[in-house]
Amino acid sequence: MAEFLVKVADEQGHLRQQVEHGHSEAEVHDRFAQQGYLVYWVKPRTILSAGRGQFGRRGGKLRQSTFLIFNQQFLTLIKAGLPILTSLDLLIKRQRDKFLLQRLENVRERVKGGELLSDAFAAQQVFPKMYTTTLLAGEKSGSMEEVLGRYIAYQRMVQTFRKKLLASLVYPALLVSMVTLMLIFLITFVVPKFADLYNSLGAPLPAVTVFMLQFGLNAQKYGWLVLLVGVVLVVLLWQWKQSDKGAQRIDRFLLLLPLIGEIRLKYQVANFSRILATLLQGGLPLVPAMQTAGESMSSRQMLNGVTAAAERVKEGQSLAHSLETQNLFPDLAVEMLEVGESTGALPAMLASVAEFYEEDVQMALSAAMALIEPVILIFMAVFVGGILISLYWPIFNLAGSVH
Repeated sequence: MAEFLVKVADEQGHLRQQVEHGHSEAEVHDRFAQQGYLVYWVKPRTILSAGRGQFGRRGGKLRQSTFLIFNQQFLTLIKAGLPILTSLDLLIKRQRDKFLLQRLENVRERVKGGELLSDAFAAQQVFPKMYTTTLLAGEKSGSMEEVLGRYIAYQRMVQTFRKKLLASLVYPALLVSMVTLMLIFLITFVVPKFADLYNSLGAPLPAVTVFMLQFGLNAQKYGWLVLLVGVVLVVLLWQWKQSDKGAQRIDRFLLLLPLIGEIRLKYQVANFSRILATLLQGGLPLVPAMQTAGESMSSRQMLNGVTAAAERVKEGQSLAHSLETQNLFPDLAVEMLEVGESTGALPAMLASVAEFYEEDVQMALSAAMALIEPVILIFMAVFVGGILISLYWPIFNLAGSVH
């Protein structure tokens, strides 16, 4: 879903500016209008407005690790028999994260005013949809401790999985960064020095050396212009990505990439299965659980596919068949879900699908990194070696002629 910056006023005339997720400007505008707000404007979120929070002030970001600790403490206090308001008061006094503290204070005031805990968290517009839906399921079923415990377990597994993915990407990222910096230094600093040297000598130069010298001089002279154009293109691409059409095309392109597309798809399948399993175990019906899980997807293709599948399930079709018709989910995942539905163990089978594809993604990333690292080193050796040979070739010729 795209991000939009929204400015509204409530019934008391209090202005509020916040970031809201939605499919389009009209959809976000109608959503707030139906809730009784006076909507001043809705516009796509840009890089310049990305750091803005409520009332136009620079906001922060919800840290998942801090949020996990809060939920663990919140669950402990609830299990001890403390009321929700008392638990929130205790946690607010000990909260050091200012961004989370402000949201929790607003949640406490809303709960004091008679709102449900799930509605109070949802009104903050920063907490995951899955979290607020989980709280709602706990309120309706009267099993808040159980559903909150499942959400905490989900958070732990997701954070562990993401840490493993990031750890596997650290070394290649550092390697690519160092290679890029070294090439920029060679082309923009070393090559122009050799150009000054050969101009002072006035000796004939091989064609490859002339080309390299001209390339280095032009890079030094027009490098700032290339950098500026690159930044402009990135900004335009980022803004285009915020639109429905741009997000769909970019996501479709990523999924079609030979290796990256397959890993991305498996990661989305694992994430969807994990969220859906957690929501179903918390007692949420299948269709609302699918809608919540779909909105948690970062892939626009996956979001659209899950939304369409949810409509088919609402019409009476099975989950496995509904997902199969979207041609997004792997055959193995569909078959496993079909078995889970037929045996009445769909949540457990969804958890198995998530574990299988999480492990598959880690193995695929490890294999990809094992292949990418030597490719980067070979590219560095060939490219840097070619630059150095082209620069030193005339010197070797001059030394040979002297002898």
